Amino acid sequence: MGQNILLVEDDREIARIIKDTLTKEGYYVTWATTGMEGLADFQTGNYDLVLVDWMMPEMDGLKLTEHIRLQSDVPIIMISARNEDADKVEGLQGADDYLAKPFSLEELKARVKSHLRRWQRYNKQQVEEEITQFTHSLKIDWKREQVFLHHTELNLTQKEFALLKLLAQHPLELFSKEALYQHVWQQPELDDTHTVTVHIKALREKLQDSVKEPHFIQTVWGKGYRFVGDML
Repeated sequence: MGQNILLVEDDREIARIIKDTLTKEGYYVTWATTGMEGLADFQTGNYDLVLVDWMMPEMDGLKLTEHIRLQSDVPIIMISARNEDADKVEGLQGADDYLAKPFSLEELKARVKSHLRRWQRYNKQQVEEEITQFTHSLKIDWKREQVFLHHTELNLTQKEFALLKLLAQHPLELFSKEALYQHVWQQPELDDTHTVTVHIKALREKLQDSVKEPHFIQTVWGKGYRFVGDML
């Protein structure tokens, strides 16, 4: 099989059992013990499925799922000791499946296999555009992480590109400074929003984007930022 699975679970005994079980099935399993560690692993790795516990330190499973959904449609199975119907409904807002503890290992294997089969089929049908062009002569090459304005490549820092990617791939969606900081800097809390403000300002300058009449990044005062560029 050879598919990569990310397991985010703070209970070491449960994580060991799940990892051993899935490894014996032929999967490659990466184990993270906190939500923030899981987010960092997901953003630096390539995974076919994510198993995430609901209750975890630093960042819970719901928030982690929310961050993952900003950048991927990868199958996510929420595992939790919370088994009320209301809990399952809440957990399925971002996840594809919900597995209440205690669960049998046979059921776990069956659900993992089912979601991976659908994910493989989806990937074969999905054709992802590597380059997106916008009005006002902006072009972004996602694979090579290059940005061009009026046919000239912009020298963006890693954080600037990450901010632009997050905003541009979710047009018109409003992101608070706290949400941008959590996703791009992978830190659980933001005491001073100045870091985000400085990077947005630098990104705007390189994009030659006006604050008053923006072509790309719009400030919603007191709330955050959103991308308003139009695709060609």
